[in-house]
Amino acid sequence: MKLSTKFATGFVALGTITALVGCAAAASETAPSTAVAAQADSVSIEDAWVKSAEEGMSAAFGILSTDGAEVTVISASTAASPMIELHETVAGDDGQMMMQEKDGGFVVSEVEMILAPGGDHLMLMGLTAPLLAGDTVGFELTMEDGSIFSFDAPVKDYSGANETYNGDESVDIETDSDSGSADDRGSDTHSGSADEGAPDQ
Repeated sequence: MKLSTKFATGFVALGTITALVGCAAAASETAPSTAVAAQADSVSIEDAWVKSAEEGMSAAFGILSTDGAEVTVISASTAASPMIELHETVAGDDGQMMMQEKDGGFVVSEVEMILAPGGDHLMLMGLTAPLLAGDTVGFELTMEDGSIFSFDAPVKDYSGANETYNGDESVDIETDSDSGSADDRGSDTHSGSADEGAPDQ
């Protein structure tokens, strides 16, 4: 009689455990996913390229877009430069176009964001080595959520830029189809002009 009582108690306990496990499994299957897609997953870039330069400064360009979600690029990095900034072009008090670090980063939505000479661009300062036509430069863009979008861009000669960087000293920079050079002694605000157009082929 005592044996039967213990058997019945154990059977009830086993049934309770089985039911609890079954409920937990069902809850796991029906619970909605709370995972949020990383901003970097929706980003892409086309026609990326970097202006050739033997030293000092250079710039990277391309067409940034997303799959429709709005993302914010807050910083960029590359082994080619220890200091890289997100720059925009604005009109100064004297009417001259000024290129400066963009406050808040690049906001990219369903509308393509064009990075081009004379407009928004990635500014590379203090180049670690010459950037020669035919080289490839790797970049990482950090999004507002901390995710990272990586891409490679070829280096190309570009004859359309003739910029003046204003810092402690003013340095004229001319880039032709053979080589480019820049002095990295300027500040994060610089003025000048650059013709729109494609790099030299």
